[in-house]
Amino acid sequence: MGDLGFYFRFGWDHIISRDAFDHLLFVLALSAIYLVGNWKQVLILVTAFTIGHSLTLALSVYDLVRVSSGWVEFLIPCTIIVTALFNFFLSDYQPRSLRLNYFLALFFGLIHGLGFANTIRFTLMGSGSIGWSLFGFNIGLEAGQIVVVTVILLASYLVVGLAGLNRKIWVWSLSALALVAGSMIAWDNFQKL
Repeated sequence: MGDLGFYFRFGWDHIISRDAFDHLLFVLALSAIYLVGNWKQVLILVTAFTIGHSLTLALSVYDLVRVSSGWVEFLIPCTIIVTALFNFFLSDYQPRSLRLNYFLALFFGLIHGLGFANTIRFTLMGSGSIGWSLFGFNIGLEAGQIVVVTVILLASYLVVGLAGLNRKIWVWSLSALALVAGSMIAWDNFQKL
């Protein structure tokens, strides 16, 4: 039971740290299209991402899935690029037209989970209960993502809701930031392949 707190913190640090820049960029691109009133949809969205992330972590820990870390490090920023580009092509920000985002979050969560798989595989193998440790890690990850998304939604409330910036400009600005940064990371990781 003592491992739960350790792995919660491990999951929390996986999203709330300087080393998690790619993860933060992905969450930014994923949630850029939402406003505070869409908080339920965003919660479902980050949970879908966590489920995908958790699945590949579990499969990796049990050594059922292994992918070259070089390719995974290249694919992770590609998920940021695709998500940011998707935002540019949206013409309607209504929840009904954003359902594809749930599937993107789940699928891209699988890729992001592979990025941390090698690190956590060795850590979890030494723990007493792999299932309990994975649970703690995923709860920490989910809590961290909720904090990040809350900050993004509050910023959207201030900028779009109170300051009156056009929502499309807000979405495109965040998406452009994620696209440029994701492209730079992808290029850098591609050169290392």
